[in-house]
Amino acid sequence: MAVWQWYKNIAPKTRVLIGVGIMAYAGAGMYFSDKVEEKLGLVPTEKDKEELSKAIPKITAVERKSR
Repeated sequence: MAVWQWYKNIAPKTRVLIGVGIMAYAGAGMYFSDKVEEKLGLVPTEKDKEELSKAIPKITAVERKSR
């Protein structure tokens, strides 16, 4: 609870700046992550994509009989 109390006690403008900073950091991470993966050679192959699609459970809708 100490972090929450500290956060509540700082000035509202500072809280806004902290929130905007966290959102900017997350946005930059999402923007640059694909580019970094390409440079490091971590782009998935077609075989990897096929294996992933096989591993994902499929959901089928079944109609219910009315009573």
